Amino acid sequence: MPAARVAPAADTEPSADAASPTGVAPPTRGFLAKATLVTAVLSIAGALLGLGRDQALAHLFGAGTETDAFLVAWTVPEVAATLLIEDGMAFVLVPAFSLAVARRARGTGADPVRALVASTLPRLALAFVAVAALLMAGAPYLVAALAPGLPDPGLAVDCTRLTATCVLSFGLAGYCSAALRAHRRFLAPAAIYVAYNTGIITAMFVLGDRWGVRSAAVGVALGGCLMVAAQAPSLARQLFGRRRSAPEAEATAAQDPSPLDGPEATKATQVAEVTDSPAAPSVKHSVELALIAPVLMFALCRQSQVLIERFLASTLPSGAISHLNYAQKVAQIPMTLSLMLCTVTFPVLAQALAEGDTERARTRVERDVAVASCMVLLGAAAVFACAPQIIQLLFQRGAFTAQDTAATATVMRVYSVGLLGHTLVGALVRTYFSAGRPTWYPLAAMTAGIIATSWIGAGTVEAWGVRGIAAANAIGITVTAALLLSGMGERRSVPIRTRRVVHELSKPVRAAVCAAVAGAFCASRVDSPELALAAGGLTVTVVYVLLLRVLGVQAVAPAFRTALRSVTRRLPHVRFR
Repeated sequence: MPAARVAPAADTEPSADAASPTGVAPPTRGFLAKATLVTAVLSIAGALLGLGRDQALAHLFGAGTETDAFLVAWTVPEVAATLLIEDGMAFVLVPAFSLAVARRARGTGADPVRALVASTLPRLALAFVAVAALLMAGAPYLVAALAPGLPDPGLAVDCTRLTATCVLSFGLAGYCSAALRAHRRFLAPAAIYVAYNTGIITAMFVLGDRWGVRSAAVGVALGGCLMVAAQAPSLARQLFGRRRSAPEAEATAAQDPSPLDGPEATKATQVAEVTDSPAAPSVKHSVELALIAPVLMFALCRQSQVLIERFLASTLPSGAISHLNYAQKVAQIPMTLSLMLCTVTFPVLAQALAEGDTERARTRVERDVAVASCMVLLGAAAVFACAPQIIQLLFQRGAFTAQDTAATATVMRVYSVGLLGHTLVGALVRTYFSAGRPTWYPLAAMTAGIIATSWIGAGTVEAWGVRGIAAANAIGITVTAALLLSGMGERRSVPIRTRRVVHELSKPVRAAVCAAVAGAFCASRVDSPELALAAGGLTVTVVYVLLLRVLGVQAVAPAFRTALRSVTRRLPHVRFR
């Protein structure tokens, strides 16, 4: 993983040398820009392979009964990834391992990291095995519950039994990722989705002729194992390698303040401050159920949107589930990229709240929301304007027909309306879970959105088909975003200036609507899909940027200027280790 020696930045947010109550200086704006850039590059690499996986699935199996059956089974790894690798496991294990690493650095007594692994990994692995076995045994009942109208439930049951193995592999992969990130090692965790998607693509092309769509389910099982294999050697070195003394660790941290190491180092230092107190908790018992339960329940509730969509689509003609899947995967790419800044600044926000610096936390949240919203709205406008061309160029080949392209493009345009809501939920929910106290408000907000999705979807699916399901998703997540935004306050989260934030959000929304209409008009006037995509994308970008300037939106330009300065000034100092 590249690490960088960074000279003091001239464009600091607060002073890098300013002392904070925890003894940790706030990160500079240049640091955040570089960390966001590196994170975005790694995320794009994983997203491109995921897109290649979806293209291979469409090319080999199209959008019919077989693909629908596999996508029902695909629900298992989707839910498992959310709970075991991303939101759930990360919120639980990263703080625990950070505490253990901080105590290890002080070189007192037995190795607390090994003690934590010994006390948690066997129990968690046993639980993962039990859940995987339960899913395999209950696969027929699970398929019947998820998609009661599926034409070929037997194929879905076979695929579900194969994908159920990912509960164990994803659980172990998430455990390794949390431990490595706490040790400030990011290369192996970042590579897991590259390994995962490589396994699926390889299995589909090697076994597709013989086993059909079951080969994709085999690829899920193989990809899960590759996720663990990609991280196991690095974790073994951290657990069983030579332990450094506290002076050595401090010297290394001082000499090599890598942008990607900074947030994790901040968290570890904060935890170390706490461990100096006589009342500090044991590493083995540093995770409280009251803090864990709301996070896990929120993640599971949010993932249930996919379950509702597939449940409703299973009653429609063959291919409906596939059209929803392909449209959603492509439409969510702008959302994923727009949230990169929030991913990097999450530890910064937690540090500000831990120090009681409400003003800095509020500024951070408002700035992140503004930048992420401007970015995702540009992507949403482009997706709406050029949806037919995007789907045609990505998927229309092999078993994926022109009719599939038209249906998927229509659904993707509807999905694009909800992208701002998805981004706001991703950006705002972190503030609720950063406060260090249990809160059930995000779960209540997500539940309200799920209820709206269910009722609207059930009421529109018969008349509007997959378009009604996609519209229900967009409306439901927008309801959740509105509730999270209105609930921001000192008692639950960060007291942002809600009216000001909403007023500022209205400007890029208006710009995005105009840009989407103009881009769709230009794209429809060109026959070639490549030229139409270029014309539509260029029109969207030009109109959107000009309108942002006319409306007085200033959120994006400073961020882009900072990122550019960060890269051009510090890239020559990058070194590899």
